[in-house]
Amino acid sequence: MSKAPPRVLVSACLLGQPVRYDGQSKGIVSDWLNELGAEGRAQSFCPEVAGGLPTPRPPAERQGDLVLTASGLDVTAEFDRGAELALALCQAQDIRFALLKEGSPSCGSRRIYNGRFEGVLVAGEGRTTALLRRNGIAVFSEEQLPELALALASATAKEADSTPN
Repeated sequence: MSKAPPRVLVSACLLGQPVRYDGQSKGIVSDWLNELGAEGRAQSFCPEVAGGLPTPRPPAERQGDLVLTASGLDVTAEFDRGAELALALCQAQDIRFALLKEGSPSCGSRRIYNGRFEGVLVAGEGRTTALLRRNGIAVFSEEQLPELALALASATAKEADSTPN
């Protein structure tokens, strides 16, 4: 009996869904990602919407342990709720990989905005990315599709090797 191929949690905005703060998407054109979706291996999710924030919504940025809008509204609880729901979904569906939107205060995996609403990216990670990584889920950005594809292929090969004949 073989296990199902690994699935990937994917930022809904990367799949073309208009869930970003500005009501837009950041859909990426990728035959590989389209194939993953066609195989039922891409699970769409937006932690900010799942956490209770509307679309559109004021832009927010991380400022230390908080997530604030430019007007100073603290939306940390909504961001944390979305992160917890993302983790719960991954755990419930045995999802060990995520493809999340770089730069986002939820999903950034290598860079986030500096918290001063200046459009300046700095090294850092979003709230969802941090929680997923702490729980053993490998997070990649849209800039790392080849690396994610290799990680999925490797996981698939390992599962195939461990399956009794």
